[in-house]
Amino acid sequence: MQPVVDEYDYVIVGAGPAGCLLANRLSANPQHRVLLLEAGGRDNYPWIHIPVGYLFCIGNPRTDWCFKTEAQPGLQGRALSYPRGKVLGGCSSINGMIYMRGQAGDYDGWAAEGNAGWAWKDVLPLFRQSENHFAGDSEIHGAAGEWRVERQRLSWPILDAFRTAAEQSGIPNVDDFNGGDNEGCGYFQVNQKAGVRWNAAKAFLKPIRNRPNLTVLTEVEVDRVLLRDDRAQAVSARWQSKNMTFKARREIVLCAGAVGSPGILQRSGIGPRSLLQRLGIGVAHELPGVGGNLQDHLQLRLIYQLENARTLNQIAGTLWGKMGMGLRYLYDRSGPLSMAPSQLGAFARSGPEQTSANLEYHVQPLSLERFGEPLHSFPAFTASVCDLRPMSRGRVDIRSAEPGEAPLIQPNYLSHPEDLRVAADAIRLTRRIVASPALGAFKPVEYLPGASLQAEEELHQAAARIGTTIFHPVGTCRMGQDGDAVVDAQLRVHGIKGLRIADASIMPRITSGNTCSPTLMIAEKAARMMLEVDTRITTPQKEPATV
Repeated sequence: MQPVVDEYDYVIVGAGPAGCLLANRLSANPQHRVLLLEAGGRDNYPWIHIPVGYLFCIGNPRTDWCFKTEAQPGLQGRALSYPRGKVLGGCSSINGMIYMRGQAGDYDGWAAEGNAGWAWKDVLPLFRQSENHFAGDSEIHGAAGEWRVERQRLSWPILDAFRTAAEQSGIPNVDDFNGGDNEGCGYFQVNQKAGVRWNAAKAFLKPIRNRPNLTVLTEVEVDRVLLRDDRAQAVSARWQSKNMTFKARREIVLCAGAVGSPGILQRSGIGPRSLLQRLGIGVAHELPGVGGNLQDHLQLRLIYQLENARTLNQIAGTLWGKMGMGLRYLYDRSGPLSMAPSQLGAFARSGPEQTSANLEYHVQPLSLERFGEPLHSFPAFTASVCDLRPMSRGRVDIRSAEPGEAPLIQPNYLSHPEDLRVAADAIRLTRRIVASPALGAFKPVEYLPGASLQAEEELHQAAARIGTTIFHPVGTCRMGQDGDAVVDAQLRVHGIKGLRIADASIMPRITSGNTCSPTLMIAEKAARMMLEVDTRITTPQKEPATV
């Protein structure tokens, strides 16, 4: 069957946060014909928009790729579910809605590694450009953008007590984590609007849905990028039972994420020679770093059973409680149904040797054995803590040349000794916070991993037993100038003209916090760079003045 051919100026692969923003920015010029391709469907599933509905979106093939990792030696041989958004809005349609930029040092570190233009002073204006912050315009926040940021619409006495306990343990109260130094404890700001999830499709696509020069196709399975003379000319895909070739006159941009983008490159013959030859894929362009440098935040979920406390465990455990939650949400879009998965956050140092916060807490007024299972019957809270700057590195690789086959995801959690040391320190710090006077009235008892575990090796084993992903994979198409880098500082794939990557896969090192909004910033910068190139091409050069 001959493929159907269509031609555009820009072809964007993946309608997650980055792809949605790029489609908005590139199609603002009516002379640009822009195509946005998404493997999933429309974001019309009701549970996407009710904040607590993430429980019904993660692990649901309607909205999630439903990937799994390989069995992890560092996690006692466990394989983890690895959620990735497969729907318009991508992961912003199923994630925790937490607005977090990370630390200034993250971006200064990227720039120090040779990536000019990526320091904090460079990226702060990009964060502000897309932001619509509840507090209005300021030196650090923007109010004219599309990405809505609001305060949460509920609080919990047990979380207020944890915040006081953190302060008693030396972690100060803060109201805003996004000024460049996020150390402290406070309620997370969230990407919601009036108690409803605000995903990237609502922010960046819905307002421009009538632009005649923008085409958005869903349920498109992209196979590979087609090259000619070291230039990306088109993408090959499957849509509505037809083989399609979508040509790009100017550029192709991969926004398929830390799992999807390296897979598309590898199927295109761009990647490590040994992998491509083993799978029988011709080596169109050798780039050893494609798929490597995988980083993720591993969370340790410490659970504390309580007395004298009302938590979501009891409220959601009765029919009357569930009805009350529903009625409250219908009335004013507040209450537990408006909850982000984590309400209270804290950023802290695992030890005095740390120069900035290297731990992030997500504190929740609920508990369960594992994600997807019922809440416990007893009152409890969960203090989930993750190492923000893990040293372990993994890989994402295709298993075959077939685009429908799930990738091989090998994060290698806790494979570096430093990660084990930080994990043990994180458990000890959590115990100190919980032992503070502010939580005394609730008589917390450690349910998981268990207070009897005290020795260093026991804490290492506890981390291996309870550790799970917090869904922040990055780095598999790393930005840099060395032999293992995949893109340069302009996000152009090394050695291939007309091909860029603009998603979390380009991060050289993971940011110190949740990764959705940094991914939007990456796309904002990509759009600026692409439009600058377009201006140089289309603007006639002035003739030199004659004297």
